[in-house]
Amino acid sequence: MSIPPVSGLQSSRISASAAQAGSQSRTGELFQLLRDGRARTRAELAELTGLARSTVAARVDALSSLGLIGPAGEAFSSGGRPPSRFAFQPSARIVMAVDVGATHILVAATDLSGRVLSESRVDIEISAGPQAVLDLVVQLCSTLLAKSGRDARELAGIGIGLPGPVEHSSGKPANPPIMPGWDGFDVPHYIQRSFDTHVVVDNDVNIMALGERAFFWPDVDSLLFIKVATGIGAGIISGGLLQRGADGTAGDIGHVRVPRGDGLLCRCGNYGCLEALASGPAVAAALTAEGVPAATGEDVVQLARHGNVKAVQAMRQAGRDVGDVLATCVNLLNPSVIVIGGALAAGGEHLLAGVREVVYQRSLPLATARLRIVQSMAADEAGVLGASRLVVDDVLSPASIEALLEKA
Repeated sequence: MSIPPVSGLQSSRISASAAQAGSQSRTGELFQLLRDGRARTRAELAELTGLARSTVAARVDALSSLGLIGPAGEAFSSGGRPPSRFAFQPSARIVMAVDVGATHILVAATDLSGRVLSESRVDIEISAGPQAVLDLVVQLCSTLLAKSGRDARELAGIGIGLPGPVEHSSGKPANPPIMPGWDGFDVPHYIQRSFDTHVVVDNDVNIMALGERAFFWPDVDSLLFIKVATGIGAGIISGGLLQRGADGTAGDIGHVRVPRGDGLLCRCGNYGCLEALASGPAVAAALTAEGVPAATGEDVVQLARHGNVKAVQAMRQAGRDVGDVLATCVNLLNPSVIVIGGALAAGGEHLLAGVREVVYQRSLPLATARLRIVQSMAADEAGVLGASRLVVDDVLSPASIEALLEKA
């Protein structure tokens, strides 16, 4: 599986901007055309950009020298020598995509199209602290690099998702409620002690939203990704762009107060939070109190799959509680699609049924007329797919391509 290329609409926008761009950025803009994976001749690129063929030829040669594009056969010729075609070479670099959850680390090696080459998962509590967790991340990345047979110099970057608010510009966690010892920790710098490469860090639900949209909803500009697991959070894509908010806390719906949660103490210190009522551990604790032993959200899912009525009812109620908050989100943001993911969503339709029940009942009819509420199709890989996309969009941007050419 690989990330879908730039859409036709985006391609036309890119070609227009390429034709208008200054000479400083035209090589980077030209490359954006080729990121859609289609093979093109120099003549076709000249027609798309409005640049002279000699200029296009020079830019193609520059991109070829970086290994980012390469020969892709010959085009049909009406006479004379057939013109050569060129296409994006996603195998030119490798990306390490890291999804750090509350209780696990998943690391995937991908190419520049987002195709997963290999991956490794280990269990560790985020509360073990930044050094213990990130040392394990470095170890897993090193192992996957060796397994792929690639040199560290071929590493385009490392993308990391963390289960808490992140100041995206610095990559530092910002007052994360379930990550003791992580506040203000310089994650990129720590990773760069082992890998001399670009490191980007974001909230885990944000990167899940990016991954889900890139693979399965590339034409949807307004999407909410809801993770229901050890914590509860939302990744917000509006106008085709990820919305992080002023301080990186946009989408922290797990700590919104819900009526049924009165008196319940949340681990953030407040009472009545959605997370204290509908997260995996909260649902498991409620079931255990009713005489059905369950330690985690995964236990609840397994019980529901085996037909335990109380587990099914508990998941449905958790969906209703999530729906209470999402009904307001729908009225406020008017998304086209709400994707439900995370460990508790793996139970199938029980959680989604509760969400739909409340959202369609309480949201405005106009806001729900075309709204789809669906289960995540990326499932456990949403985080690493999004982390890869985060790196790729950054390192293959026009400005980044120009910077690479200056260094070459």
